Amino acid sequence: LSVPNILTRMGVSEGFWHHEFWLPPGATWEDLKESADTHYPQPQDLLLCIPGALLLIFVRCLFERTVALPLGRGLGVSDKRRPKVQTNATLESFYVLLGRTPKKEDLISLAKQSDLPIKKVETWFRRRRAQDQPRLIKKFCEASWRFTFYFTSFFSGLALLYDKPWFWDHTMCWLKYPQQPLPPALGWFYLLELSFYCSLVATLPFDVKRKDFKEQIIHHITTIILIFVSYCANMIRFGMIVMLVHDASDYILELAKMLHYLKWQRVCEAVFIAFAVVFIISRLVIFPLIVYYYFVTKLPLFPISCLINAFLVVLQLLHIFWSYLIIQMIFGVILRGKKRQDARSDTEESDRSEAEEPAKNQ
Repeated sequence: LSVPNILTRMGVSEGFWHHEFWLPPGATWEDLKESADTHYPQPQDLLLCIPGALLLIFVRCLFERTVALPLGRGLGVSDKRRPKVQTNATLESFYVLLGRTPKKEDLISLAKQSDLPIKKVETWFRRRRAQDQPRLIKKFCEASWRFTFYFTSFFSGLALLYDKPWFWDHTMCWLKYPQQPLPPALGWFYLLELSFYCSLVATLPFDVKRKDFKEQIIHHITTIILIFVSYCANMIRFGMIVMLVHDASDYILELAKMLHYLKWQRVCEAVFIAFAVVFIISRLVIFPLIVYYYFVTKLPLFPISCLINAFLVVLQLLHIFWSYLIIQMIFGVILRGKKRQDARSDTEESDRSEAEEPAKNQ
């Protein structure tokens, strides 16, 4: 059965899957007809990402409870004791409904309403914010899970691709495209990556929120769309290289975060610099100048290639944004080196410095 016939039986609009939209000029779905010995990507295969994402969420919860949590505690990750906030209905109501950081005029008004000095109101809000900050052990567990997945994903992908000639010569990614049979291992790898990013989107409301939360959402949704579309259009070779280039630096970042939570600052800074080098080389050099270059020069224009091109540009803009933050952070660490021994007794500032990440999450 051809792809359109399969999807029509599933009740999906045949017009949406018209070959002129998904495939390059001159190619039709008949060119991707399967046989006993030849397998091509089938869009319905991607429905497995739903149970796959649920399974990964379950595995993650199990991993964090049975591996990451004992590991973190065993290595000395501990949360600072935070002063308890006295119950105050007036201040709590403002905190929940109007904002966590009141302006000066709000502080004056709240001080009058609660019959407290302004400084005590400021202290209450500072401690209340600190109370809502995620615990260090939670951050360590999240970083441990992502490190484990990215590490496994990168080296598994590398093992799958190192003997493929198109991995070393990217012009071969488009040789005889779209008639490129799909090896089962690459299909499962694709499904695993899609399931993982779907699981990340599903758990975003419960995970530690970082300053680049909006950029994370854009990145995850863009990645999911790219994986889905490239699979359906049989751009598996290109997609595998893109995923591998991105995974190359992610596990190093998560390792740096784990070391940061362990307060192994010297090692953390060295690993973070290694991450910065790999990130910049892979995202600002290899991805745009090699991977993306061959995509736009070797593939003829058709609707899906234009759509993928647009989302790749979005990814590259995020790469530039994160590279700027990474470079800024490296210089910040160097400049702060002389002040590393400065002690701060203020609860909010202590918690804030403890909560600082070695980099933005991408």
